[in-house]
Amino acid sequence: MNNPWWRRRKKKSPWFSDIYDELERLGDMIDETMQKAFDNASEDAPLRRNRVKGFSIKLGPDGKPMIRELNDRQSFHDELEDSDELEPLVDLIEESDMLVVLVALPGVNKDDLDLRVTANCLTISVDTAEFEWYDEFKLPARVKPKSARASYKNGVLEVKMQKEKIVKDGKISMKK
Repeated sequence: MNNPWWRRRKKKSPWFSDIYDELERLGDMIDETMQKAFDNASEDAPLRRNRVKGFSIKLGPDGKPMIRELNDRQSFHDELEDSDELEPLVDLIEESDMLVVLVALPGVNKDDLDLRVTANCLTISVDTAEFEWYDEFKLPARVKPKSARASYKNGVLEVKMQKEKIVKDGKISMKK
């Protein structure tokens, strides 16, 4: 059973032998490349910062996605440092019959906050001259939207929502 699957398959089906030959060459190239990488790596080599290549997507206050491309010369930490946009700290606390969402929004007036609650989603948006922020949070349990109560003190928004209860076979449980 030491033979790779394509070698065993090649013996059974000569029609696709070219594909299996290519797979074998590709496997050999990967093995050779990995061996060179391990041979060239030394313990004295300085550690390099991880690099990120890709993109990040954030939803803007207008509901349109903002796509930002990250390249291989720009580390993720540099991307965060270069950004003028600060994301508020958000904490979701799940209690037995309540969901509590805490959001740090220093310097924001209570009148600039817009909250919307559905059975499974909380939407928070802030729109001021200095700061714009919009986010939707999928809640881990269904809630009663009319039970939502919000308070804003010292730059901390607290939203409390009561979980929906379901009765099944005489037992009360919280709906997920």
